[in-house]
Amino acid sequence: MWNINFNELLEFNESLDRIAEKEQQLSLKRPLPSIAVQKIKEGLFVEWTYNSNGIEGNTLTLRETRVVLEEGMTVKGKSLREHFEITNHHDAIELVEKMVAEKNSFTERHILDIHEMVMLKIEKEFAGRYRNAGVRIVGANFLPPNARKVQDLMSELVAFVNQNPMNLHEVILATVFHHRFVWIHPFLDGNGRTVRLVMNLILMQHGFPPAIILKNDRKKYYDALNQANSGSYKKLLLLVIQALERSLDIYLSSFQDTDDEYLPISSIVMEPDMPYGQEYVSLLARTGKIDAYKEGRNWLTTERAVKEYVIKRRKK
Repeated sequence: MWNINFNELLEFNESLDRIAEKEQQLSLKRPLPSIAVQKIKEGLFVEWTYNSNGIEGNTLTLRETRVVLEEGMTVKGKSLREHFEITNHHDAIELVEKMVAEKNSFTERHILDIHEMVMLKIEKEFAGRYRNAGVRIVGANFLPPNARKVQDLMSELVAFVNQNPMNLHEVILATVFHHRFVWIHPFLDGNGRTVRLVMNLILMQHGFPPAIILKNDRKKYYDALNQANSGSYKKLLLLVIQALERSLDIYLSSFQDTDDEYLPISSIVMEPDMPYGQEYVSLLARTGKIDAYKEGRNWLTTERAVKEYVIKRRKK
């Protein structure tokens, strides 16, 4: 059995319930206006491409990423590879959407096809093929398994997702998959972009929007993956939950009443009846204690979310 500290995951039950509630709220609003949904998707997909590539070192800004994708232009001073990383990743997102729509069971073929799209026009020789040599990961606290074991380990991982023998919540299941994939490191290059795409394939197959891990959280993300190697999934799960909740909030805020408007925490704490300061509310947001999401380096929440937390604390 894989090394997972289940006790520390219990504290996320409330956050997972909140995500389920938001998913239900979104379902109740369906069918959503198609034009509005398309606009939200377009924005999310650009952000997804920018952040996932940025985590891996791509230097194009969010604005430049949008220019490349929407106007088909090249950016002066940026390499051809960086441009291909942008267009490949966006095409891979469209492939993921197609896979979700097909409603087929999750397979290794999905993983290989997504990787092939990610590496197209960059390293075509290795695109969509498991590695045949050893690899080392700079800054990681582990050495990936021998290349000869990759095929069996990936088959085991796909079976784990489909069978879910531990009866894990879908978000936890996708998080465990994410770490295990990184530990196997099945490809010579493109593992990070691929795993974040495939994790979202799993989430989207279960009806969730994509969880976009932000470039600004790069250090937290790598630290969380290293901690997962010793069985502690707490930090990685928190990042995935916050990323998923952010996408849900973006959808809901487009179709919600103004009473639930998401505002910077600095604005929320200025309300006259607010008992907490900005530093404490920011801590609540970072640790997943309140409904909040991150934009750049700033946390956004609603007045309702903070007041509900206050009421809950008083009851205790």
